[in-house]
Amino acid sequence: MLKKITGYTFTAIILFTLYSGLAIAHGKVNLDADICVRNISGSMVHLSTYQPQYDPAAEYCTEIPKEGETLWVLDLVDQALRDMPVAIKIVKGSGDLSDTVTSLYSTNHGDGIIKGAFNLDEGQYTLFVTGEGVPPLHYEYPLRIQMTNYKDLFFSYAPYMIMFLLLALMTDKILKRRKLIS
Repeated sequence: MLKKITGYTFTAIILFTLYSGLAIAHGKVNLDADICVRNISGSMVHLSTYQPQYDPAAEYCTEIPKEGETLWVLDLVDQALRDMPVAIKIVKGSGDLSDTVTSLYSTNHGDGIIKGAFNLDEGQYTLFVTGEGVPPLHYEYPLRIQMTNYKDLFFSYAPYMIMFLLLALMTDKILKRRKLIS
């Protein structure tokens, strides 16, 4: 029986190790798999946001951890987007008709980079990027500022909760077995 419990413990540890290895950060992923890339008809844009006053090395996408000044960089991956005017608008909420917080119109971005800063309070916003070509290209990024994502929080703590429950169950079984033997 003890060998069986030890086998379960070993299996649980292996599964935990493999599960935690599946978590991939935003940086250093292929553009096709990057959650910050929007692709319409082969034209791609990539959004990166930064809050260097809180964490100089961290790069975010749409889940911004704190309110306040946030630097953003929009990479125009497609060459055709670099040759057309691009309008950027941030609205409070999720609809295009919501209150506009800030907007930017860029015509000079031959290097494919448009950057700026915004100062947003806690809440949900939407960043709209419109390439004003024929046909126009519309990209949308839902932004969450200082909001807890309970689904991600649950999945980040789930392996630890499972390990704790398995250890508690095995400890209970071992203690009951020792009690029966003595």
